[in-house]
Amino acid sequence: MQLTRFTDNSLRTLIYLALNPNKIITINEISEKCAIPRNHLVKVVHSLAKANFIQTSRGRAGGIKLIEDAKEVIIGDVVRVMEGQLDVINCFTPLCPIAPTCKLRNVLSEATNAFISVLDNYSIKDLIQNEQPLRKLLNIK
Repeated sequence: MQLTRFTDNSLRTLIYLALNPNKIITINEISEKCAIPRNHLVKVVHSLAKANFIQTSRGRAGGIKLIEDAKEVIIGDVVRVMEGQLDVINCFTPLCPIAPTCKLRNVLSEATNAFISVLDNYSIKDLIQNEQPLRKLLNIK
């Protein structure tokens, strides 16, 4: 299973915010430091805010920050929200002739559930355990 670039950018954004827990961060800063095109990042930030993973503020001193402590943002939750439909295979468009008796869809569904179940065991805080090397790579002081 491969996650979309949208989900990847969402996770990178959350990691960056977790490395800056007491600071309001701008979209431009994340775009530059995390190599995410600004136009894409605006959509990511909108979705993350709508899902209550981050808080946004407008205006001259505006920006974004994590809504909760990073340890409470579960990676499985982020993937579920950002990916939306997690079906690995589409048996109905066009209709597969063996769909009524095929077991492949069930097997792939079970595999997807196992994948998400593993992600449910980790939080954004787990992804920043190597904080100092991350800060160095992202040039965060």
